[in-house]
Amino acid sequence: MDEQTASKGGFYWRYLFLFLGFVGFISLGLVGFIFLPIEAAPKKYQFDIQVKNVSRLCHAKPIVTVNGMFPGPTVYVREGDRVLIRVTNHAQYNISIHWHGLKQFRNGWVDGPAYITQCPIKTGNSYTYDLKVTGQRGTLWWHAHILWLRATVYGAIVIMPKEGTPFPFPRPNSEVNLLLVAIILRCGVGEWWNNDVEKIEKQGSKLGVPPNMSDAHTINGKPGPLFPCSEKRKKYCQNSIKINFPSHRFAGKSLRSDTFVMEVEQGKTYLLRIINAALNDELFFAIAGHNMTVVEIDAVYTKPFTTQALIITPGQTTNVLVRADQVPRRYFMAARPFIDVPLAIDNKTATAILQYKGVPNTVRPILPKLPAPNDTAFVMSYNKRLRSLNSPQFPANVPLKVDRRLFYTIGLGKNPCPTCQNGTQIIASLNNITFVMPQTGLLQAHYFKLKGVFSTDFPDRPTITFNYTGAPLTANLGTSLGTRLSKIAFNSTVELVLQDTNLLTVESHPFHLHGYNFFVVGTGIGNFNSSKDPAKFNLVDPPERNTIGVPTGGWTAIRFRADNPGVWFMHCHLELHTSWGLKMAFVVENGKGADQSVLPPPKDLPPC
Repeated sequence: MDEQTASKGGFYWRYLFLFLGFVGFISLGLVGFIFLPIEAAPKKYQFDIQVKNVSRLCHAKPIVTVNGMFPGPTVYVREGDRVLIRVTNHAQYNISIHWHGLKQFRNGWVDGPAYITQCPIKTGNSYTYDLKVTGQRGTLWWHAHILWLRATVYGAIVIMPKEGTPFPFPRPNSEVNLLLVAIILRCGVGEWWNNDVEKIEKQGSKLGVPPNMSDAHTINGKPGPLFPCSEKRKKYCQNSIKINFPSHRFAGKSLRSDTFVMEVEQGKTYLLRIINAALNDELFFAIAGHNMTVVEIDAVYTKPFTTQALIITPGQTTNVLVRADQVPRRYFMAARPFIDVPLAIDNKTATAILQYKGVPNTVRPILPKLPAPNDTAFVMSYNKRLRSLNSPQFPANVPLKVDRRLFYTIGLGKNPCPTCQNGTQIIASLNNITFVMPQTGLLQAHYFKLKGVFSTDFPDRPTITFNYTGAPLTANLGTSLGTRLSKIAFNSTVELVLQDTNLLTVESHPFHLHGYNFFVVGTGIGNFNSSKDPAKFNLVDPPERNTIGVPTGGWTAIRFRADNPGVWFMHCHLELHTSWGLKMAFVVENGKGADQSVLPPPKDLPPC
């Protein structure tokens, strides 16, 4: 199903996927898709994990891929489908694949995070993920969930609505093509390192300090003309085109291999499916001269609104409509990190080109005006505009009564490390607990009642109360270590407040909860006030997501119903922080009936 086209009712559908991210994470796949008759047989995909040589920024290196593609293949499904994806590992690393945001009821065995719901697939072995698409439609994504392999192992998931169910937003002119463009930011999503990212991460861990930052961001795996290449690029640039930048230091450079170009036609409307697959950066995105209408986030429809730029954290997806209604010429699409604290990051801007049909390649593109890198006001304002559609067909079933209230502090810290560079190792924690990864899958330990793998004493709130967002705290930064989980009663309603702290430094944190969507009922700057802030919660049409950014020096409150039994991971989606221990898991107990209990494990579940 790599290339397929069809038409129905006068419509012609083509899906074009663009990935934004760090260099080396994004690439283009042009795939056709159309409404097909509902089939009883499951859809099947074969994912071969294999190493392939890839070059970016004039640096060639072997990377881990799926089917030799970078990024990997797009999975096309329809709401209600069953999908069998057989993953065979030919690489030197153990592997597991997470289907980010795809809710698997009672079947955590296919969720994918290594040593949480499964042990990894070893070299030479296979495992079939038996997935069911239930009550979801829109854009999600898949990625490796072990080590830092998702730097190159990732791809999009496109879920079409049930046959005959229209989109809940105005359809483009029915007599023209509708092109769906997915932009995946390389956190996914988007980062490229010229050197081996696994070696870089191991070196940083060994020294107890952050590893080297990425060398570039990318759009569709390509950094764009703001990243000049050395003469060596001639070796890799085949069938290239020239772009003229008058009075520009890149004038005359050959850009085809390092710049993604998307052709559009005057008067037509395009749906861009945007995914931030980047490892460690929140990203702004904009298109010069063009507005974007947001219609969906994390595969949940929203009340449409128009914006000139958007913010997207690692792990999140956003669908926008863009109408080609400007003067025909060439326009830059651009992505740049958002960072509102003085931390060292890859702050470079990646660009691609939106080019009107018939415009020559010699026309210089126009750059968009992105928010300032530290524009917290824009981020807060943009996120406040996100609202669930909350229509009769797509209601927002926000829990109004809360059975369990949780309050988790997010912090950095330092633990002793005699072999590290400064005698200490930077770590991260929730409620001052740094999570220790087990060597047995937590879901297996829970299902088979194995002893000694984990405990269920993760505290509902921190043991010490302090001014969480006051002056920076730089002493007594040690944390406790443990594989400690929180037990949740089946079908109970949960409110969780995630509070950033100034332990070492404040910083924004995108948190992802596996197995569930949740409603973002409130957010703010400073310390959460349990007496005053709940009165301002949005309990009518809050955004529904699977990944949410906790603001720098602030808090975010979410609510969900624990109706999916099993062991479900929750972690910061900045890969650096996850590797430092900023993670935990919930054990959601079985209900009373067999249809409210965890399913038995599949026969081919990888052994530990």
